[in-house]
Amino acid sequence: MLMINFTNPLILLTAVLIFIIFLALAKYTKRSIVMIVVLFAFSALLIAHTVTYITGSGLEESVLSDLIYTMIFDVIFMFISFIGYLWIDDIEARKKQKKSIDNSLDWFWEKL
Repeated sequence: MLMINFTNPLILLTAVLIFIIFLALAKYTKRSIVMIVVLFAFSALLIAHTVTYITGSGLEESVLSDLIYTMIFDVIFMFISFIGYLWIDDIEARKKQKKSIDNSLDWFWEKL
């Protein structure tokens, strides 16, 4: 059974640190493809955890509870990765002087 258990604080901290490293790498290189890779990685984790939850009828109740919390953290990481992708994509568009179809983060920054 493949499961990265985000209910374990050490694993969660490691995931956050790896995410920050990839975000810094994307900002330094000004390449949004780095954040797309991170977004797909968390999407793949969510799919794997969901399949494990659906097919794991013989699992203990504590493992199923951990899977639910892990899937919640997967969704949170996906959301943060998407926001990071929009941010880095905006930086990349400014660097390459490309006209963006829309300013995807304007709605987010205006509310803050």
